[in-house]
Amino acid sequence: MNTQAPPADKGETSFWLPLIAIILATFVSVLSSSLVNVALPKLSSVFGVPTSTIQWVVTGFMLASAVVIPASGFLASRFGTKSVLLLSVIGFTIGSLLCGIAWNDSSLIAFRIFQGLTGGFIMPVGMTVMYTIVPRNQIGLAMGIWGVAAMVAPALGPTLGGYLIQYYSWRTLFFLNVPVGVVAAIACYVLLKESPKNTTLKFDILGAICSVVFFGSLLLALSKGQTEGWTSLYIVSLFYLSAVSLALLIWAEFTVKEPLLNLRVFKNIKFSASTLTAGLVMMAMMGGTFLMPIYLQNVQSMTALDSGILLLPQSVAMALMMPISGKLLTKMGIMPLGIIGLLILGVTTYELHSLTADTSHLWINVVLTIRGFGIGLCMMPISTVGMADIPKEQIKDASPLSNVFRQVMSSMGIAILTTIMSSRQYSHFYRITENVPSYSDTANQFISGISASLIQGGIDSATAAATGASYLAGLMQKEAMVRSIADTFYVSAIPAFICIPLIFLLRDKKKPADAPAAAPPQESKEAQASPAPAPAAAGTGINVTEPVKA
Repeated sequence: MNTQAPPADKGETSFWLPLIAIILATFVSVLSSSLVNVALPKLSSVFGVPTSTIQWVVTGFMLASAVVIPASGFLASRFGTKSVLLLSVIGFTIGSLLCGIAWNDSSLIAFRIFQGLTGGFIMPVGMTVMYTIVPRNQIGLAMGIWGVAAMVAPALGPTLGGYLIQYYSWRTLFFLNVPVGVVAAIACYVLLKESPKNTTLKFDILGAICSVVFFGSLLLALSKGQTEGWTSLYIVSLFYLSAVSLALLIWAEFTVKEPLLNLRVFKNIKFSASTLTAGLVMMAMMGGTFLMPIYLQNVQSMTALDSGILLLPQSVAMALMMPISGKLLTKMGIMPLGIIGLLILGVTTYELHSLTADTSHLWINVVLTIRGFGIGLCMMPISTVGMADIPKEQIKDASPLSNVFRQVMSSMGIAILTTIMSSRQYSHFYRITENVPSYSDTANQFISGISASLIQGGIDSATAAATGASYLAGLMQKEAMVRSIADTFYVSAIPAFICIPLIFLLRDKKKPADAPAAAPPQESKEAQASPAPAPAAAGTGINVTEPVKA
């Protein structure tokens, strides 16, 4: 047994350099998507187009990157993970350069779609490489370090993007990716090893068409539902198209010999529970990521840079907890980390429903920082446990499913929260107008006070009265928005609490402790012949190796 220790140690130290290449590639791809979000008003004014048009800079990238994820497993098996990841990073870097030199809104949107089509493979293929090269007893720590790039980059994006927009040109948002992308491409070329290639693998054309139609129509409907109207013919048609294509996709993937998306992976209960839990956590996390900038900029009139700086401590807390939670996972297991992290996430998100128009920034910072600790504590361990339970030969099938599910859940979370916020804002404004009608004494006194001040400044009485009334209406709209955001935070806390029972499906079954007493003589002989490789070959997860270490 001692003769097997040196190879294990050598394997545990050999993955760190390739992991650096994967982290760099992941960071540059994820950061780009969050950088552009804060630049939409600037881009709208620069190109002289409405927000509905320039929104396609974000929507087109999101759709393009989502529809190519299902094909990542086939391409990695057919051409090798190193080749696919390297070409994806190079294509993404070229797309960033083209976006930086775009001359109008149409060219920028086209280049962003190209950027999404090429860079959409970085996350799933990078995750496949990581789970292939990292030993199972080290995967928790590796995922925690990788999570710094995958989860913190979106939170850092608004801060960095707001700074670049305020002090530099919008083109720097894209040019910034070029040197990082070049370094990531060189690191992938030098540090990664090519995986075995299956040249006889056939491409599932029907599955590819159905997956592109399904994910494209669903994400488009979710992103455009609020602006177009959820009951409009356009959105209803998109939902109908997505439902039909989903049915065809499921039928095709269960009948084809070599499916594009191996849905049979979901037979693994731990992986299915992990994927569902991670998706729900993404929905809960979107509450703070999506709603808080709206509150800070529209209610408290902060600039994009100032609001980004205020949200920065939450990102730092997440960055600190990601590797720590990965290390704790191998020692404590998923149960305490998952339950405590989800409770922190749910409680702090619920606390944000007490926001008012003049809530102090210190209170917001404290709550969001504690919330960041909770997200960092539970997010990566939940994903790690599910993926670590998948055998290595099925990682290329599980990684695209996990990534595309989180993408859909994130878009669905934003769509649901946007709808709730808009409907609740209308409802609160209607109630406020009922309680403070224009003919009430309170309203008349307020309008009279504003009018008197304006008249003293030389404005005629009619204009002063109209200005006072509009000012009162603005205050009522602002109060309605605050209450609607608070209600939406209340709803966004629900997914975190729903996840807590699912954590029990992720716990280990403690087979190693029971095996010596119940094992028949034949199994004991087999175990003596090869004691160490058995847990790794079975792919039973992270904590299974702990009794072996003990």
